[in-house]
Amino acid sequence: MANLDLQAIKKLRDATSASIADCRRALEEAKGDEKKALEWLKKRAGEIAAKKADRETGEGLVAAYIHGSGKVGVLVEILCETDFVAKTDEFKHLSKEVAMQIAAMNPADVDSLCKQDYIRDSSQTIDALVKAVIGKLGENITVKRFTRFEI
Repeated sequence: MANLDLQAIKKLRDATSASIADCRRALEEAKGDEKKALEWLKKRAGEIAAKKADRETGEGLVAAYIHGSGKVGVLVEILCETDFVAKTDEFKHLSKEVAMQIAAMNPADVDSLCKQDYIRDSSQTIDALVKAVIGKLGENITVKRFTRFEI
């Protein structure tokens, strides 16, 4: 039984990158149900993000994405609290995903971008995606601005 619990924790951690402690707690709260544990972790990430929302985001990066045809390009400024987090693979991946979202969906502004369904997983919005990364990295993250070019 303990081995199955470890496997379930590992599977959940691989899927979400949440801490081992949070994965264990999610499975305990969900009585072993993986879907309920995922929902618990999403809720937890939202709670963590809400606690960090007032923190200043003065670091970050500008991500660029050019669609394969070369006819659509995006620059997006995504901010976090520290330079250390801005250099992580998780933050860079989020930046690229947001840039691709902008290229594909052409949102009018940051608010409408955050409300859009994520192109890779329509069960969550871009806002939820950002909050999930906030939960993983432990810092406030904001999409500051973007520019989309199209020929």
